[in-house]
Amino acid sequence: MAPSPHGPYWEEGMKVGYQDIGSWTFFKHADPEARKAAWLYAQFVTSKVVSLKKLNEGLTPIRESDIMSASMTERAPELGGLVEFYRSPARELWTDTGTNVPDYPRLAQLWWSNVAAAVTGEETPQGAMDNLAAEQDRVMERLERAGVQEVCGPRLNEERSAEYWFDQPGAPKPPLENEKPQGETVPYDELVADWRESM
Repeated sequence: MAPSPHGPYWEEGMKVGYQDIGSWTFFKHADPEARKAAWLYAQFVTSKVVSLKKLNEGLTPIRESDIMSASMTERAPELGGLVEFYRSPARELWTDTGTNVPDYPRLAQLWWSNVAAAVTGEETPQGAMDNLAAEQDRVMERLERAGVQEVCGPRLNEERSAEYWFDQPGAPKPPLENEKPQGETVPYDELVADWRESM
């Protein structure tokens, strides 16, 4: 268990990792009885007794009380820093799953085909990402026009220059001259000590 590496665009206060903490989605159009059953199952799976058992089996915490439990304290030495990490404020520097991507299956297949074009040399990395962005925009335009995801569906901005977006608060950064500075490794024991001090 260790923090994810971060690159030259990273600044203090930005997230340094990703955790797939998941969520539950219940569709309005589903059969009402099936939806009730799914809701009961979700309550069961996330109940205190079950979530602690699931944490001990799968090591994916969803409750503060689970990660602070006696069983996690006992297992901490064999879990490589997982318990110390989730008990420390360092976990706040990892972003959670976030909002689901609209029509993930369609968008994902575009991702892999464009990445493949860059990897094989058919396209430059920039060309592949430009193609990906254009293809994904077309899918999301169709979703927006059809209105099939009325509550959380895509709402596309008008197309603008990269400079416009670079000037917006919280925007991506323009390319740096040196995108590959010398890496630096923080000793693991030092990280664990930092986590313990901050608890």
